[in-house]
Amino acid sequence: MAKLAVNVDHIATLRQARGINYPEPVAAAVAAETAGADGIVVHLREDRRHIQERDVRILRQVVQSKLILEMAATTEMIGIALEVKPEIITLVPEKREELTTEGGLDLLTHHSAIEQSIATLKNAGMAVCIFIDPDLEQIKMAHKIDADMIEIHTGAFCDAKTEQEKAFEFSRIVDGAAMGHKLKLEVNAGHGLCYNTIKAFKGHAIIDEFSIGHSIVARATLTGMETAVRDMLALVKSL
Repeated sequence: MAKLAVNVDHIATLRQARGINYPEPVAAAVAAETAGADGIVVHLREDRRHIQERDVRILRQVVQSKLILEMAATTEMIGIALEVKPEIITLVPEKREELTTEGGLDLLTHHSAIEQSIATLKNAGMAVCIFIDPDLEQIKMAHKIDADMIEIHTGAFCDAKTEQEKAFEFSRIVDGAAMGHKLKLEVNAGHGLCYNTIKAFKGHAIIDEFSIGHSIVARATLTGMETAVRDMLALVKSL
């Protein structure tokens, strides 16, 4: 049965928009866990646009399920990870000008540097996930450089404008997940998934864990965090 990890970045986005001390992403994480979330995700960006270091450090003490830290493979971020030691590190590409992460890591180009980062993090006792497009060669490289898991980027599927395009992008996810499992990688998925797009995975037992944030936080503004998480969790458990 698939699991659900809840990203609370956009609770912090609301806080940072006013430069005040609420709403509190740590409180949102507690509510998500209370509702049954299997993990909490935060992305500590170089520009600190939402999640702050204090959030990560407090979450490390508070989260009871597992803490998943998304980050770029930079010297600064690896240093923070080695100090905080979340259960899982998800390595992602990052550009200051992007609104949100736009695609997976290009391992075919950057495999040497990423391999070194993976080794450093794993030697410190953390599992390492690679945020990756559903490209078979990229997935093979993730296995080759000793990642523990992959998170398939579902953005192209979620943003597809036509049914034909949507079907094509979903087939890439299915094929990518099959390759990941064949290589004995844990296969997660995330980016852009909402209460509607998640339903496409029904009957396809291909994803071990979904990482979902924006759509849950958006619904939480109207229903509350616990209800929003329970609604998504019910969909995930029904797949």
